[in-house]
Amino acid sequence: GNVIINQGDTIVQYSNFSKYNGDTKFAYSWGNVKLKDKTVEISTDTLNFDRVTQVLYYNDNGTILDGENTLKSKLGNYYLETKKFTAQNRVKLTNPKYTLTSEHLDYYTNTKIAYLFGPSTIKTKESTIYSERGFYNTQTDIAHFIKNAKFKSKTQTVEGDSIYYNKNMGFSSASGHVVVTDSLNKVITKGGYAENYKAKDSSIVVDKAMAIIISDKDSLYIHADTLIMSGVEKKRVLRAFHRVKFFKPNLQGKCDSIFSDDATGLTTMFKNPVLWANKSQITGDIIHFTKDLATGKLDSLKVLNNAFIVQKDSAGFNQIKGRDILGKFIENDLQDVDVVGNSEVLYYVRDDLNKLIGINKSTCSYIQFKLKDGEIQTVKFITSPDGSTYPLSQLPENVRLLRGYIWRETEQPLTKEDIFKD
Repeated sequence: GNVIINQGDTIVQYSNFSKYNGDTKFAYSWGNVKLKDKTVEISTDTLNFDRVTQVLYYNDNGTILDGENTLKSKLGNYYLETKKFTAQNRVKLTNPKYTLTSEHLDYYTNTKIAYLFGPSTIKTKESTIYSERGFYNTQTDIAHFIKNAKFKSKTQTVEGDSIYYNKNMGFSSASGHVVVTDSLNKVITKGGYAENYKAKDSSIVVDKAMAIIISDKDSLYIHADTLIMSGVEKKRVLRAFHRVKFFKPNLQGKCDSIFSDDATGLTTMFKNPVLWANKSQITGDIIHFTKDLATGKLDSLKVLNNAFIVQKDSAGFNQIKGRDILGKFIENDLQDVDVVGNSEVLYYVRDDLNKLIGINKSTCSYIQFKLKDGEIQTVKFITSPDGSTYPLSQLPENVRLLRGYIWRETEQPLTKEDIFKD
């Protein structure tokens, strides 16, 4: 028949059949069971109700309706005093904004917060979140996941030991073994902690921060204390601050900070910068280099103030010095070099058989060099040259280094792992 059980004016239960023990105050109901209180409705085929402990439970599929939230599971306990619903086995929480699936979930009907235990997934139109422990506030859209957390949108994936997410603010943060994969801009970022701001399309990474700028041939690996990336596709800007090092097979560098703009292809190195391109060590107050936007290959070089290029020769060091240096890359090889203002050069002259002839030491206001595979091929003195080529015996060791010379070979990262070495 139609059985009705009331508890005060707060709970009413309907079912086809019911057994009730007045001594133990335990009700066992089956057949189209439906229980309602002021905020929640539970539907199942079989429901147990312990009125002493104020616990309801079912063992063979049930549904709880709570405003916009619908929670289904095979097993479920509802604790009336604490408003806690424990769902296990094939758990599914649906809402107009998302779908949550799990194997174990605690849901509080008074706070609308769901606590996740075990593998759990939250899906929205824009993203998917996976975690094995954490909570999600279904009212405020704030979540914190603390085990094997992973956030995935259409163009970005964030992984970490823990992830905090505020949908309304468009903000997320991750900590512990963070990996951010940006498939649109082809960048992978790693670190100990990261923040992402959706409205600004920007992110910041610290704690052993590293960015991998993916290329079909040679990816660029860059490390700094702090990495900041912002901007939309093809207008992405990378800022790196403090103890910056980067590596790719044909180009390495070190400086205090760096600015790189995808829209212009320009990268600028600040504060004691050094660049290694093939066999050339390049230093100056500020170093600019650009890439070809179509091919991604290195295009040009500009070194401003106290510009210096050093190349190691078996007999010593070739040196090019001037106020500024302008260079041109061909197939990622620095081949054309113009030295402008207070130019000086010291290089070891060899014949066609690579036999050492002598040392050229000259000054000039403007010098042009042709390089190939990092070695000087030709030198052209444009304005007021002064100097000569000397036999080795006539140029003592103590005058074979130009003023300002410094060899920074020990600082050069030779592998992508070296970018983390001080």
